[in-house]
Amino acid sequence: MPIRHTVNRPAPNRRTPGLSALSRLSPRHRLQRHPLPMRTWFAHSLVLTYALPPSVLAPLVLPGLALDTYTDADGVEHGFVAVAVVDARALRPSFLPARLGADHVLTGYRIFTRFPTPGGRTMRGLQILRSDTDDRLMVLGGNLLTRYHYRRARIATGVEGDTLSFRVDSADGRADLAVRAAIGDGTPAPLPHGSSFANAKDARRFAGPLPYTFDYEPQTDSVIVVKATRTTWDPVPVAVEVPTLTFFDHGPFAGARPRLANAFHVAGVQYGWEAGSRRARNGAER
Repeated sequence: MPIRHTVNRPAPNRRTPGLSALSRLSPRHRLQRHPLPMRTWFAHSLVLTYALPPSVLAPLVLPGLALDTYTDADGVEHGFVAVAVVDARALRPSFLPARLGADHVLTGYRIFTRFPTPGGRTMRGLQILRSDTDDRLMVLGGNLLTRYHYRRARIATGVEGDTLSFRVDSADGRADLAVRAAIGDGTPAPLPHGSSFANAKDARRFAGPLPYTFDYEPQTDSVIVVKATRTTWDPVPVAVEVPTLTFFDHGPFAGARPRLANAFHVAGVQYGWEAGSRRARNGAER
C-alpha cells in the first residue's frame, strides 16, 4: 500500500437577555449534538493508551463524568489517555451509500471516563480532548456538528511489509506524532515494558474506542452521549515505536511523564456511531 500524503456580549440588563439566555436561544449548540448517524470502514485503527496519575486527569474531566481508573499490583491507581490514529474510508452519514463517502485520516486524544446512570448502570467511554484530520472540510463539518475540537494537520500513512506507520505534523506543533506498529500476522504482542496492566485481559478493557463518547453542553448543563456501532471487534496487541509525541509536552500534561500501557490494532472493520442523545448530569434521559 503506497504512502498517502495530505496536507489544521452586550452587558445584561432588564431589557436585554444575558449571555446564558442568548446562548440557549442560539442553534449552534443544538447542531453540535452529533445530529447525524455516521458510518465508515476502518482500513486501520491504532490506539495507544498512556497511563497518567489521576491527579493530572481529574481536573480535565467534564461535569457528570468520572475518571475511569485501574489499580495495579502495587496498589497504585492510574488514569488513562488514548492516542488514536484511524484510516477511515467512505466516511458518510449512514443514510448515504458508501460511494458518496470520503476518505480521511483522523487522530484523537481522549480520556477514559465513566458515566453513571440512575438505574445503577455505568457507561464506559471516552471524553474528547483534541482531534486532528487531514481534510479542511472535515475540520469545518466536524466542528459545526460536534465539539471534537478538530484541527487540520499534514498526515502521512502507509504499510510497508508488516509495519504500519503514521506521521502527523500539526499546525501548532502540539499534536505531532510519529508511530510505527508491527502488525505482522496478527499474533498478539506482549504488553509494553512497564505497563500498568497485570495482563492482556486487563489491558483490553482500556483498548479504545469504547462503546460511548461523551461531551458536555454548558448551555443546558447536559451530557451528550454518542453510542458506537461496529462489526466484529477483535483488537490485537501490537509492538510500537513512538519517536514523536508532543501532545503530552504542553498544558496540564507538561512534566507528567505518561507511560505507554498498551497498544492495539484493528483492520477492516465496519464502524459507525448513532446520533447523540442528551442526558442530565446524573445520567437521566432528557
